[in-house]
Amino acid sequence: MKTLRETACGQRAKVKRLYGNGPVKRRIMDMGITKGVEVFVRKTAPLGDPIEVTVRGYELSLRKADAEMIEVE
Repeated sequence: MKTLRETACGQRAKVKRLYGNGPVKRRIMDMGITKGVEVFVRKTAPLGDPIEVTVRGYELSLRKADAEMIEVE
């Protein structure tokens, strides 16, 4: 299983599955990150938090913990 956190900068990944439940999963889905969506990792901070991504044309910042809940292929 590969998560979004493990995806290198400059790479695209397709969301395979979201983990977590309740408000955490809802927050991720509210950002437009759902199954089948392509995510482009633009930049990762030196300590890995936050991770800046582009989803559906929007530039977003994800926390490291949230990125670990997103399985990609």
